[in-house]
Amino acid sequence: MVKLGQNFLADPNLLEAIVRDAGLSPDDVVLEVGAGEGVLTERLAEVARQVHVIEVDRGLEPGLTGVMARPNVNLIWADAVRYDLAQLDPDPTAMVANLPYSVATPVILHTAFDLPSITSWNVMVQKEIGDRLRAGPGSKTYGAPSVLIQLAGDVRQVRKVSRTVFRPQPRVDSAIIAIKRTGPGPDAATRRLVRAGFAHRRKAMARSVDMVHPGALKAVRAGLEQAGLDPGIRAEALTPEQFAKLSGMIDLAADDRT
Repeated sequence: MVKLGQNFLADPNLLEAIVRDAGLSPDDVVLEVGAGEGVLTERLAEVARQVHVIEVDRGLEPGLTGVMARPNVNLIWADAVRYDLAQLDPDPTAMVANLPYSVATPVILHTAFDLPSITSWNVMVQKEIGDRLRAGPGSKTYGAPSVLIQLAGDVRQVRKVSRTVFRPQPRVDSAIIAIKRTGPGPDAATRRLVRAGFAHRRKAMARSVDMVHPGALKAVRAGLEQAGLDPGIRAEALTPEQFAKLSGMIDLAADDRT
């Protein structure tokens, strides 16, 4: 399972803390990505109405028979990054998971964009990923994922996690982060602008966007000026709110000549 980027939690106290920190109610429907050995799933099933679990590794199936037998656990064998989350029924209201390192960022963003029913996340991630998601403008770790998730919710670190609580022990530190939804998240146009703006982060934002969407240079510069910003500003200097405002002034689809 290591090749798929998942390390199993071996500390029952931490498992209890994750569930407790999530603040779940008996009415909650939880989404978990990465079943592992099912130890977190079992605890979630004890406190939530329903648990949807998405796991890609069928090799784990023999060890999950007990979890699969629970009436309120729906185990789905699929790649969570590509899975159509709209199929989940009932709609998840919370996400709690020990996320596989290799897919943590895309999974969090996928759920934020495509599952508006989720109002909170309490997830274990590589500490570097958690730092990136909660980074602010001007930080070296501030980038497209930071902007996109912060347009959907408030991100904070709940606790640092020692690598010794995992089996096998990873080479990196981990952290539990909590996200509380504050809005629907960025629309497709904003996501396009943010990703293009950070595509060449050493260049001015307008130039970076133009390199991804040829012909957009003048429109982005004009939008920046209209927003009261330096047309030569870099993406890393804009707040998430400024990106959202700017996207409403620019039609990348119309300016994209590729």
